[in-house]
This record gives sequence, structure tokens and C-alpha cells, in this order.
Amino acid sequence: MSTDPEGIQFGGSVWLTIGGETLGGIQRIELLAGIEEHGSITRAAKAIGMSYKAAWDAVDTMNQLTGQPLVLRTTGGKGGGGTRLTERGRRLVDNFKLIEREHRRFLAELSQQADGITEDYLLLRRLSMKTSARNQFLGEVSQIKTGAVNDEIELEVAGGHKLVAVVTRESTENLGLKVGAEAFALIKASSIIVITDDEGARFSARNRLAGVISRIQNGAVNTEVVLDLPGGFTVAAIVTNESSTALELAVGKEASVIFKASSVILGTPA
Repeated sequence: MSTDPEGIQFGGSVWLTIGGETLGGIQRIELLAGIEEHGSITRAAKAIGMSYKAAWDAVDTMNQLTGQPLVLRTTGGKGGGGTRLTERGRRLVDNFKLIEREHRRFLAELSQQADGITEDYLLLRRLSMKTSARNQFLGEVSQIKTGAVNDEIELEVAGGHKLVAVVTRESTENLGLKVGAEAFALIKASSIIVITDDEGARFSARNRLAGVISRIQNGAVNTEVVLDLPGGFTVAAIVTNESSTALELAVGKEASVIFKASSVILGTPA
């Protein structure tokens, strides 16, 4: 399974801060650049769609935060005075444009790698999910059988395994479950039954996974049994110590696990 990254683009804006206070972003820098170009804060503000008052408030804020003037008022002269940038103000505009240009280039390179980045991001989101269920399987809905009250959902997971879950019709709709949709299955270890010799036996449980016992952790009352499944995945079950002894469970022994469809909880990635 893979996430289709077609059309994915990364975007973002550069903001400058001083001591935790916002100095400004692209709009304030455009205001400064406009003052340099027009020699007038009125014309500069109009050019970027900012009010005269908001422009002067922005200039005053920037002057105060930098500790030195970026913009100076000029008086007299043929034009009756105006505003101009100081050398510090011009240097700030030039450096911001340089930073913003590098930022755009970085985002362009990031967008070119959107495929792997998007898949890894979704993977990290899944890994950060917290649940009490010992067993978690990510898969794709392969079949849905609708019923009057409940729906039967078949989920194909890695390794070619298929899990069946029974959920309410409302849950199917709320989770957006449909054939081809990504979903994950959660099964508590205590809901799983371990069997070692089922030749000729029949079970009402819909789900069965066969593998090889890779770990056994004995406790005071119960034993945790972990099976390696084809495809590199594992499934864990909790059985009583008496059952572990009766079944002669041991590392390297072939075994199967079964669990009811009603024991499977389905979810969808956020």
C-alpha cells in the first residue's frame, strides 16, 4: 500500500522574531521595500493593501524591536518631506529577500520528495498512536458485506493475511470504510486463542492466523505467547499458565491463533 502523492506541494512563510516578539513577515518587508521605492509610507501602504495607520504601527513596532530605526521621517525639501529607509532597514529587506528565496527553494526540493515524506509522515502518525490493544494491523478494506444492523468488513493486511471484523452500519459510515480504504485492526491479546493441533476441528471464530512461536513470557498466572507470521509480522496472545503447559508451547513450535470477528476493533488513520 502507498499513498498517492500526486499534486502534493509544501508551502510556508518566513517570519522574523526578536526576543520572542514578532518582527514581521513578508507583508512588513514588502512595506519597507515599498517605502524605499516610493519614498512615501502612504504610497507604500496603498501598494500592499495596508491602511496608513496599520503601516505606521508596523513601522513603529519594527523600529522598537530592532532597537534602531529602520524607517525615518524626512521633512522639508521640494516634495514636502516623506519617509525613507535607513541603511539598517535596507539591509534587513535585502537579507529577508535572500532568506525567503532560499526558503522557497527548500520547499521546492521538499515537494519533489513528497512521495517518501508523505508516506513516512503517515507512518510516524501511526506509530505515535496509543492503544491498550497488543495487536495492531494496518491494511486495506478488501470486502464489505452489509447487513441490516451490522456490517462484515474484510481487511487485507501485509503478508496476504485477511482479517474479518463485525461493526455496526453506523461505524462503517462514520469511519468512511469502503473497498480500497486504508484501515487498521486492533485485537487485544486476551481475545486470542492459541491452538497447536486443530486437525479435523471446527471453530466458530472467523479469524485464524498460522505461524511459529518466537517468544514466550511466563507470568504468575498467565503466559504471553508471540507468534511470527509470514510477511515479517507478529501476533501476541495471553493464555493461562495451565493452558501453556497443556499445549506444550515452546519457541520454534508451529501454532495458530483464532479470534472472533467481534473481537476486532477497526479504525482509520486521522
